[in-house]
Amino acid sequence: MELIADFLMIAGTFGAAIYCYVLATRLKRFSTLETGMGGAIAVLSAQVDDMTMALDRAGKIAASSSDSLNALTQRAEGAARKLELLMASLHDLPESGSAQVAENDLGQGERKLRFIRRRTGREDLEAVQ
Repeated sequence: MELIADFLMIAGTFGAAIYCYVLATRLKRFSTLETGMGGAIAVLSAQVDDMTMALDRAGKIAASSSDSLNALTQRAEGAARKLELLMASLHDLPESGSAQVAENDLGQGERKLRFIRRRTGREDLEAVQ
């Protein structure tokens, strides 16, 4: 019985040794930098760095766009305040002159403007040879 147990123990150790050898070769292929996962990890790392730099640039551009938009908004608000003041000052002007003249013209009947076109005679034109 001892002989059978020893034989099974030796078979188990050989099986474990073969399994370890297979795992070691797979790990070597997995970690090679040029063709294995190491190369893929290196490429992905470079892409992450590129994306980080692109994200930083996009953030800076967005910040500058936001600043310029804020400046334009402030300018527009200032212009709106000036226009409001101008409109308020127009309400203070007395209504005379042009408003009364316009009412008088409409009261007499509506006048329509006529445009007359005159053609020049053919005798006035010079002939080109």
